[in-house]
Amino acid sequence: MTSGVTRRKPSLRVAQKEMTRRLLLTTALELFEAKGYPATTIDDIANAAGTTRVTFYAHFPARIDLIKALFADLNAFLQRDEDAGVPSDTTLVAAVRSGSRAAIEAWIGQSASRWPKVQPYLRVADEAAITDQDIRALVDQWWDEAYRDLETGLDQAGRFDPASRRTRAELAFAQLHHMATSWLRRGWQVESADVELAVLTGSWCALLGVDLHYELSIDIL
Repeated sequence: MTSGVTRRKPSLRVAQKEMTRRLLLTTALELFEAKGYPATTIDDIANAAGTTRVTFYAHFPARIDLIKALFADLNAFLQRDEDAGVPSDTTLVAAVRSGSRAAIEAWIGQSASRWPKVQPYLRVADEAAITDQDIRALVDQWWDEAYRDLETGLDQAGRFDPASRRTRAELAFAQLHHMATSWLRRGWQVESADVELAVLTGSWCALLGVDLHYELSIDIL
C-alpha cells in the first residue's frame, strides 16, 4: 500500500548544475595546490574545468564564496557542526572532558589519519587569508571554533585555571597543525610516526589532560 505521496526526483538540470559545481571546487583545490592561491585565476579554474567564467560566477559570485564552499566540504568530511553556539566537534570535546591519555590519544590518532585530506584545504585557506581580509576572518572563525571545542571540554571538566584555558587550546592546536604540515611536507613517509604521535599525545595530556606527569622515554641508539 502506498501513501499516495509522490516524491519528485531531482531534475537532470539540477543534477548537472551540482556536478558542475563539484567539478569547479575539485579543480580549484587542485590548482591552488599546484600553483598557489595568488597565482590561480578564475579563468584558470574555469578552463581547467572545461567551462567559462560566466558559469563559474553563476556558482560562486566571489572568490570568498568558493573558499566558503571548500570549508563546508572540509567540515562535512570532519563531521563538524557548522551551527553557531554548539561544539563543532563533539568527539574532541568529549576527549578533552575525559582528560585521559587513552581518549586524547584516540582522538589524535583519528585526526592524523585525516591529515592528507585536511591539510590541502587549510594550506589554501592560509594562503588566501594573506591577501583577502574577508577570507582571513573566515579562517580565524574556523580556528576559533576548534579552540572553543577544547575550551568547552576543559570547562565541562572544571580543569585548570579558566584564564589559562584559551592559551592551552591554542598551543595544543598549534602543535597539531605544525606536525600535520610537517608530515605532508616530508611526503607522508614518516618513519617515526608512532613516536611523534606519542610525543604529541603527551604534550596534549600536559596541556589539557589529567595526566600532568606523563613522560615519554626514547632510547637513542
